[in-house]
Amino acid sequence: MHKLLTDKPGESMFLLGNEAIARGAMEAGVAFTSTYPGTPSSELSLNFFQMSRESDLYFEYSTNEKVSLEVAAAAANSGVRSMCMMKHVGLNVAADVLMSLAYVGVTAGLVILTADDPFMFSSQNEQDNRYYAKFGGLPMMEPSSVEEAKEMVKEAFALSEKLKRPVLFRTTTRINHSTAVVTLGELPPRTTRGEFIKEPMRCVTVPAVSRGLHVKLLADLDRAQEMAENSPFNFVEGSGNLGIIANGVSYTYAVDAVRDLKAKDRIRILRLGFSNPMPAKLIKNFLASCDQVLVIEEGEPFMEEAVKAFAQEGGLTLPIAGKTPSLFSRLYEFDPAMVRNCMASFFGIAHEPAPATDLSGTPALPMRPPTLCAGCSHRSVFYAVKKACEGQDVIFPSDIGCYTLGFMPPLGMGDFVICMGASAGTACGFSTVTDKKVVAFVGDSTFFHSGLSGLINGVFNNHNFTLVILDNRTTAMTGHQPNPGVDMTELAMENYNTVDIEAVVRAVGVKHVSVVRAFNVRKTMDAVRESLAFEGVSVIIAKEKCALYAKSLKQLKGKPFQVNPEKCKNHRECIDALGCPAFYLENGMPRIHTHLCVGCALCAQACPENAIVPAKSL
Repeated sequence: MHKLLTDKPGESMFLLGNEAIARGAMEAGVAFTSTYPGTPSSELSLNFFQMSRESDLYFEYSTNEKVSLEVAAAAANSGVRSMCMMKHVGLNVAADVLMSLAYVGVTAGLVILTADDPFMFSSQNEQDNRYYAKFGGLPMMEPSSVEEAKEMVKEAFALSEKLKRPVLFRTTTRINHSTAVVTLGELPPRTTRGEFIKEPMRCVTVPAVSRGLHVKLLADLDRAQEMAENSPFNFVEGSGNLGIIANGVSYTYAVDAVRDLKAKDRIRILRLGFSNPMPAKLIKNFLASCDQVLVIEEGEPFMEEAVKAFAQEGGLTLPIAGKTPSLFSRLYEFDPAMVRNCMASFFGIAHEPAPATDLSGTPALPMRPPTLCAGCSHRSVFYAVKKACEGQDVIFPSDIGCYTLGFMPPLGMGDFVICMGASAGTACGFSTVTDKKVVAFVGDSTFFHSGLSGLINGVFNNHNFTLVILDNRTTAMTGHQPNPGVDMTELAMENYNTVDIEAVVRAVGVKHVSVVRAFNVRKTMDAVRESLAFEGVSVIIAKEKCALYAKSLKQLKGKPFQVNPEKCKNHRECIDALGCPAFYLENGMPRIHTHLCVGCALCAQACPENAIVPAKSL
């Protein structure tokens, strides 16, 4: 049985933040869950997926975040408690739905989790999604710890049903990926079936209806603000005339810093967990009790700007600071030492920073740039495309996925990456305004996510580019989640269909389509040359299952290769052109880690001396 289905109230369990949130949702009676996978929220989805196989919980990996929110919105408006999860940039995709759903509302609880990623551990930006709550007029809750996250998500469902609005549940990587001991609560029976009651004057957002819905949204926002004033998740602790206002994981850093500075009798902390709309009265009263206030928040000065506005409304002139060059940055994650130092500096508290650890005897860590895995089929395709395009000036738009790493040397394939599904769309633009050939890359999951739209645009407008679809049969980068092209029978799962990419591509009107095996370098090169010679939109579908995914399915059949030292003339094409992490140098000569090599044979095809052979042949 899945551990999060343990029905032992009062028992303690050591859980990852994402696991704790999933458990909290189960204790809230969530019955419908949906997502498009994205780190740092991926484990939350994985746990729902696994639990759905053992319970009456519904879960789906949708084609993108917009669709994910659409299906959840329908379930929540049919009386079924629902949750929709995504990483922060995913909310951009879902924003079109979000903004109108805020007007329509829900009839059962709907919690939308947005996992923000300060420092961009696995993201293309570090946008602060608190602004979406303000932008959409929606209540928002932010936990400060793993334990609180489990409890708070239950309150988020309750709040959603009180207001009949979706609630944004904002986490950051440090909450999602920390672990802590939590106490299990009861698992109530779920309401898995609902009924949609037709209310066109609420649910059909034609202008005449929406004008009235906007009035009601603002009225509900006023109700939410009154709730925020008295929420147990917004509280003041400590004493003294120096004030801290903090949220999320920054609150826990502030608590530690107050303790380290031995300033518990000097500093009061206002923690905001129900953070939109902000509790204006609570904040003004807090400001009135302080001589100075420091606002501690990762990301943008979301709270700081509001707090300063509240101070102005209240006629308060105390110093309020947060994001300044001498204090906190709008960049990256905070850490306890940074918060402690800024707090001591702002309040003028004597503080001797702990001496840095003496690392003089420790050798420097070797650089470990991100790279494609040993045996990754994308490396083979990039190598073949690069060889086929030699001597030509080609632009290579790419997309979001493992293959984004292809922009790194030595492959260097990826000239322009902005967001999910944008490679084909940007290829349209490059091909229109330049005289250069354009070869764009997109993964299979990203193709279904939103890449298809750009391809259709290219066909309709008769653009001229080649789209290489890197079909590795899974959503690899986030942990092998299924997408519509996956054969679910390989996962022993029934009642799914498989959408054939080639059929889709031909159906939208692409006239030149090639299907190749990714590790067949020669045929891939031939396909690239033929596609470049074609005027119009062409597509190459390069198929090969992700090596790690194949290994998990026990389908990895390749045997390791080795370098034959008697044949090797040290041209190093294997190292300099491929960059496979299975290679290393020994006495200046290329060698292969057989425990890393999966036997893809790409290096054997690239070696000019045929010096790379199956290990057992030596």
